[in-house]
Amino acid sequence: MGTQADIREETAGQPARGTSPEAGSAEQPAAGGAEAEAGGNKLALMLEDARSRADQNWEALLRARAELDNLRKRAERDVENAHKYGLERFVGELLPVKDSLELGLSAASEANPDVTKVREGLELTLKMLSNLFEKYGIEEVNPLGGRFDPERHQAMSMQDGTGAQPGTVSLVVQKGYVLNQRLVRPAMVMVAR
Repeated sequence: MGTQADIREETAGQPARGTSPEAGSAEQPAAGGAEAEAGGNKLALMLEDARSRADQNWEALLRARAELDNLRKRAERDVENAHKYGLERFVGELLPVKDSLELGLSAASEANPDVTKVREGLELTLKMLSNLFEKYGIEEVNPLGGRFDPERHQAMSMQDGTGAQPGTVSLVVQKGYVLNQRLVRPAMVMVAR
């Protein structure tokens, strides 16, 4: 006969008395099934959470795209308006000069025009225009007596016997203009030989 230790070893792998072998094996999968079910629920919750975050990110992406599209359209509209109406203020300040010229023309068209008054009106109109040019950064290029500069002057011809030093401007046929340090029109000049 074996000792109690031997009996315990033999019966360790067997189900307890009064239970069938099937009952013991059913409890083990039941415990494993509960764990699998809990793990499945956890995975389902994680999946639902991931889907929710993905939906939120998708919504944020769509909003960001729409905002960028609106920003691009607004910028295009602003540039278009700047091209269309960029000169509006300049034109508004130029109109009084035109009005003054029209008044001078009508005064000169009278039967007996007062030449002195017409001249004064023209001088005031020219002063208005000069002030407007100064305000908007338009500068006159009048190089009479100065050195010829091919960057800012256009030589019409060369003149002999003017008494001026060679290479200097002896006559300005048409003044040039610079807008904010950029040449708009070169001065048309005669240059001494």
